[in-house]
Amino acid sequence: ETGTPLARHSSGGCDAFDWSLCMTCPKAAGYKSGPWARAGGMATVDVTVRGAGIFGLSCAWLMVQRGAKVRVIDPFGVGAGSSGGIVGALAPHTPDRWNTKKAFQFDSLIAAQGFWTAVEAASGLSAGYARLGRLQPLVDERAVALARARQADADENWKGLATWRVIAAQDVDWAPPTPSGWLVKDTLSGRVHPMQACQALAAAITARGGQITRDQAPDEGRVLWATGVAGLEALSARLATNVGNGVKGQAALFALDRRDLPQLFCDGVHIVPHADGTTAVGSTSERDYHDGHSTDALLDALIVKARALCPDLAQAPVIQRWAGVRPRAKSRAPLLGGWPERAGHFVANGGFKIGFGMAPAIATVMADLVLDDLDRVPPEFRFDLPR
Repeated sequence: ETGTPLARHSSGGCDAFDWSLCMTCPKAAGYKSGPWARAGGMATVDVTVRGAGIFGLSCAWLMVQRGAKVRVIDPFGVGAGSSGGIVGALAPHTPDRWNTKKAFQFDSLIAAQGFWTAVEAASGLSAGYARLGRLQPLVDERAVALARARQADADENWKGLATWRVIAAQDVDWAPPTPSGWLVKDTLSGRVHPMQACQALAAAITARGGQITRDQAPDEGRVLWATGVAGLEALSARLATNVGNGVKGQAALFALDRRDLPQLFCDGVHIVPHADGTTAVGSTSERDYHDGHSTDALLDALIVKARALCPDLAQAPVIQRWAGVRPRAKSRAPLLGGWPERAGHFVANGGFKIGFGMAPAIATVMADLVLDDLDRVPPEFRFDLPR
């Protein structure tokens, strides 16, 4: 392969961004028969994954595909933390001021189609994935000019695989109110239903011979820690420095079926139609909180705001209220790499609001690191190197 470390594999008609994700590519078939191919009757575990959220499950899925015998341990169950939410916006950063984090996220969003298609095929369950784009209102002429300038950045940095365009609101049926009369429409944004996606990953892992348990089984083989807020706290204590913290979020689910329409992002609010005929709205961002799992007046205010931003929600009933605490790294980037002074132990944490969008690429680089000692983790994501 040539190009970026996460270059898309295009030989032989394969369209996977990384050939290890592809179920049909000859290179993938060869990889699955390599040193990590499962031997019949293997009694030991090659990799223990602690945490059954999006990072732990995605990494486990990639490693199982590569032939490793993997056990996922989470005493609280699949998607019990913030990964079991309801919003699921897979949305890119703006295409200007390009950097490593944006490039990594772009590769991951492009890879999402193949990643989730493989998960759904193995599990027989829907993850709710679709790449239907996103609409954002532009509040004034200055915002319109900036958005138009970013079109050229998207054309260059998104490599013709997605677009960013300024369009007239009058040409869109599902248009949020926009004072300028203009919207940004990008075709890179996608969506999943977070809890359904976690359940599909878990079923795919077990279908391929992996194990998922709530039991406090001992560590076997190499160990990947993907334990969310608790993991950030443990890592901060071990390193004697703050590497991150929990941020509470609240969201609501409406009985409104707009499943074939793009998501909206208006005044900081994500409005995400899901494949099951619901529409999610989220979320608050609360650094100070007493109960990370209760909803309150902040969610009430968010619901009122969302109904003003999206008139279609005005009469739609709220059918679920959700709250959870998301792991936010101090660097605002995922924390990936080997656990300092703990040989054979690794960390994948800090997903915060971008965890599901980053998951395919993070799973790929962490599978490389854990299974093959091949380190392709971007330096900006490392916590075990000087910054």
